[in-house]
Amino acid sequence: MTTSTADGVGFRSKRGPVLIALMLSTGLVAIDATVVATAVPSIVQDIGGFASFPWLFSAYLLAQAVSVPVYAKLSDTIGRKPIMLIGIGLFLLGSILCGVAWSMPVLIAFRVVQGLGAGAVQPMAITIAGDIYTLAERAKVQGYLASVWAVSSVVGPTLGGVFAALGIWRGIFLVNIPLCLVAGWMLVRSFHENIERVKHRVDYLGAGLLTVSLTLLILGALEGGQAWAWDSAISIAVFAGGALLFAAFILVERRAAEPVLPPWVVSRRLLATTAMIAFGVGAVMLGLTSYVPTFLEGALSTSPILAGLALAALTIGWPISASQSGRLYLRIGFRNTAMIGITVTVIGTAVLALTASVPSVALVAGSCFIVGLGLGLVATPTLIAAQSSVEWNERGVVTGTNLFARSIGSSIGVAVFGAIANAVYAGTPHGDTDPQTVVAASSAVFLAVLIAAVLTVVAVIGMPATKPVKQVHAAARE
Repeated sequence: MTTSTADGVGFRSKRGPVLIALMLSTGLVAIDATVVATAVPSIVQDIGGFASFPWLFSAYLLAQAVSVPVYAKLSDTIGRKPIMLIGIGLFLLGSILCGVAWSMPVLIAFRVVQGLGAGAVQPMAITIAGDIYTLAERAKVQGYLASVWAVSSVVGPTLGGVFAALGIWRGIFLVNIPLCLVAGWMLVRSFHENIERVKHRVDYLGAGLLTVSLTLLILGALEGGQAWAWDSAISIAVFAGGALLFAAFILVERRAAEPVLPPWVVSRRLLATTAMIAFGVGAVMLGLTSYVPTFLEGALSTSPILAGLALAALTIGWPISASQSGRLYLRIGFRNTAMIGITVTVIGTAVLALTASVPSVALVAGSCFIVGLGLGLVATPTLIAAQSSVEWNERGVVTGTNLFARSIGSSIGVAVFGAIANAVYAGTPHGDTDPQTVVAASSAVFLAVLIAAVLTVVAVIGMPATKPVKQVHAAARE
């Protein structure tokens, strides 16, 4: 263990090559998230399955979510680098398989493989940044990583729109192949760590119970009212089964030698509240990401490119505020910074919900930008607060838990929002082909997103009022 030298944050610093490698790796997940959303109409037109399209996101996010705790635990024992390379490899395999998918169920299955890769890539990039940068530097670094999402928010929708217009939506997955290869090569070349090899026991039973329980709960939320009635026997059985298996997971974690999700992660107030905040951030972010393009394309016949660019405003606002959040939390503390951010987020979602009945690309883009500014001031300070409260050998689990909560919020959010939208579509004869029905369904979803943002305010209020120490050195294994 050595202490890193504060030689500045940027590409020309000592740690610059590692930062570039982390940004390239993050770009894999970022491009995929933005490019798929705008191509959904084209995918559905080619292989069908409109009612199931939310599972393109839910299945991916579920696989990502349930794998994050396992990867995070392993990274605290065998190191960050091998886990990151495994993630890149799985993401590469999943991208190739998605590129040859012939039906919606098959595409959803291959998205699971991609999700398993993303479950390693995103948290490892953030964890490595937490390892090698000081507390004061981390906000700037998170700004760099968030800027990848901003660039992807422009590049992704553009690529998705071009591929959709040309009738070659499969290209949105195949474009990941060179990105994976370059990211893997940069990581091997730039990042080095010396890890003491110790034998550990992986909590396979806990991971399995967590996967199955969450799958059942999300399945029940998405298919309720569609494949079966909410009060039907199968609906009750699915929810009850998920709840019982989740209870069993909690019992197993209490007795496991090395639990995949250690109880102390949720017993500490700071970690528990920041995880709840991350859950809300995930729900708000994916609610907009999944339904803004569909709303604009269905209600205004907007092109996929323009709809994607309107959504891009969200991921442009995020890095702007994230990169500047360090100045705020070093002065007024993590909780006060997050409170400002969540207030801005509520304002942005409220504007979107209130104006959805009169569709406008400019209004939607402006609302998304405001929401992005707010989320940047919520997600970054709360994540850094959680990371800064633990040492190196716990930082992977803490970072993983935070992103795990965000992923679960995203997947459950998309499932719930999908159930709301499908219920509206099912009540009209023309369904998703009628612009007025699209407006009604989208309005209901945006109202639900606003409610999720308001509920997140409660978690921010419950966060301990801690103020960081300015001079904190980051530790890195080199």
